[in-house]
Amino acid sequence: MDRCGHDEGALTMIPRYTLPAMGAIWDRQIYFEIQLRVEIAVCDAWAETGVIPTEDAELIHKATFSLERIDEIERTSDHETDSFVTAVAESLGDESRWLHLGLTSSDVLDTSLSLQLTAAADLLLMRLETLEESVSGLAIRHKDTLMIGRSHGIHAEPTTFGFKLLVWVDEIRRNRKRLAAAREDVAFGKISGSVGTHANVPPEVEEIACRQLGLRPASVSSQILQRDRHAHLMSTLALIATSLDKFATEVRNLQRTEIGEVEEPFEEGRHGSSSMPHKRNPSRCERVSGLARVIRNNAGTALENVTLWHERDISHSSSERIILPDSCIALDYILWLFDSIVSGLRVNEERMTANVHSTHGLVFSQGVLLALIEAGMSRQEAYGVVQSHAMRAFEEGESLQNLLAADEEVTSRIGTKELAAIFDPARHLRWIDAAYERLGLDSEGDK
Repeated sequence: MDRCGHDEGALTMIPRYTLPAMGAIWDRQIYFEIQLRVEIAVCDAWAETGVIPTEDAELIHKATFSLERIDEIERTSDHETDSFVTAVAESLGDESRWLHLGLTSSDVLDTSLSLQLTAAADLLLMRLETLEESVSGLAIRHKDTLMIGRSHGIHAEPTTFGFKLLVWVDEIRRNRKRLAAAREDVAFGKISGSVGTHANVPPEVEEIACRQLGLRPASVSSQILQRDRHAHLMSTLALIATSLDKFATEVRNLQRTEIGEVEEPFEEGRHGSSSMPHKRNPSRCERVSGLARVIRNNAGTALENVTLWHERDISHSSSERIILPDSCIALDYILWLFDSIVSGLRVNEERMTANVHSTHGLVFSQGVLLALIEAGMSRQEAYGVVQSHAMRAFEEGESLQNLLAADEEVTSRIGTKELAAIFDPARHLRWIDAAYERLGLDSEGDK
């Protein structure tokens, strides 16, 4: 670490959670290389409009810099962009006078940040696509795997594990759409000068430079691109992280010893506890939940950054150096991590089936209620009859079906075969295929 407090090549997020491709986007060397791309694109635009000689613009393409020199200059200037421009200029000859012509720092910083954010969003979109494929495959494989549905943490009615995952697939698809929209919202550059009026750099230069960089020029800007764009992206990252937290929390709950229906991968040689050799903890899912909290809180800071003084201040700048790379890096990591969890998830089908029947038929009570209503009993009376037997079954461990079969008030309205059919879990699964069809997933997994 140098005397400016810089750590060459360092990322804000700790390396433990930084995957190579996403980390490279936020590397300090790359940070300045992207800024140099912006400076060169502007010089090319000035040359195209006839303001600077074409041969000078071509020479500027050979510009270089070193992080050490930028830091050395900044120790005196206390201004990062000026230090960067000076360091680049030192690698050139007389043509260096065209660098940063008509620009303000934010022209370079905000436009280069847009390039970083769009690159990061593209990686995250790929992660989401991969996760959707993994969850979809598991949902198809377990379309008919019977399990108990729960509300308030209490057994409700039967469902299937595949159907539970299908809800995740739909949510992942919504998040893909949200992220694509948020990416478009930050895919803008601004080369409009000190307060955005183009007083020293005409709109044509902005249009040419942004086109060369693969961005669209902002229709109007102040000294900066407005931070609602960045808040949109950050809020979207937070929502995606929250979905992952939701999915991971479900796995964590289902892995509880008392439930034991699924388990995150536990490879040979892995340790669950430093003190208890028997432990197989859902620690990877817990890591997903923990990092999701960081991303959610970072979104709050991004919303605060929308409100700046007049044409701009720099209260947003320092926090963005942390929250933007950290959130992209952390989300990239937990998307990768949760995909690995899904891909290696252990599903205990026998335990799922056993849990459905563990409450002695209580979970089929609504079917009896509806059958009695259809047979002519009032809803209030039918509810009271079924509930009284259900409470006895719950407290005494008796079969609800047997208790009902011994009640003439019930059997006078519901035949023995009809009652048995109500306690067949298959009746709860008869419309499962409809949701798969709506999502375009058939039994073979084609989309």
